Amino acid sequence: MEQARIKELKRISANIKLGALEAVFSASSGHPGGSLSISDILSYLYFEEMNIDPRDPKKADRDRFVLSKGHTAPALYAALAERGYFPREDLKTFRHIDSYLQGHPDMKGTPGVDMTTGSLGLGFSAACGMALSAKISGESYRVYSVLGDGESEEGQVWEAAMFAAHKKLDNLCIFLDYNGLQIDGPISEVNDPSPLDSKFEAFGWNVLVIDGHDIEAIDSAVKAAKACKGKPTAIICRTVKGKGVSFMENYVKWHGSAPNEEQYKQAVSEINSYIDSL
Repeated sequence: MEQARIKELKRISANIKLGALEAVFSASSGHPGGSLSISDILSYLYFEEMNIDPRDPKKADRDRFVLSKGHTAPALYAALAERGYFPREDLKTFRHIDSYLQGHPDMKGTPGVDMTTGSLGLGFSAACGMALSAKISGESYRVYSVLGDGESEEGQVWEAAMFAAHKKLDNLCIFLDYNGLQIDGPISEVNDPSPLDSKFEAFGWNVLVIDGHDIEAIDSAVKAAKACKGKPTAIICRTVKGKGVSFMENYVKWHGSAPNEEQYKQAVSEINSYIDSL
């Protein structure tokens, strides 16, 4: 991938961060930490990889995306707005009464959302169903999903993992956001799911471990996933919760807390400084 394109995807990722923060700040509620940790993944998928068209959100041959860790909807909404599915200004209505931008993704009300999620493990299972549907009907679309590391403590995740491998869903690729923190603290202390790479391998998956903030690494991993036949792919992404905002990084408080005005201004300033440095 050319350096100019990498720089552009980094800029888009930063704009996704700004949009997610704007949504959470406007609502005085939401999940900023895990939204910031997946912005690079979303930037790559929505602006480089996926076959999608904002003018036709339901086109039959589109690639599907499922945000299984649905509480990080601010990042998804910011990516969709950046891609042109709806006005960026609408991010300010996040979690407000009568807004179509609910606290968790809603496939019936929000353009570009392929699956309603929230209950952890649900989205991953639905993504498996989408991938199987494509196999049965002979369609070429691919299915992508983002899971949380805390989410991997759910039994439903492993039922889905077993199912996907058994059905040889090589059109399914998941990104596991391995930022090490969940709502109650470090995953290593709450209910340690590691080693996640070995577990997915044992379930019959093609597994790659990357830096989830490295655009080139994401690009290489997705290309490897598409080249792998007969197995679904799990890309374990080592990430930083709150990435890009100094006082949010690796701090569990920001799993589900909104910044006040002073904190929001500081966060925006830091991200804008990063954009200027590109």
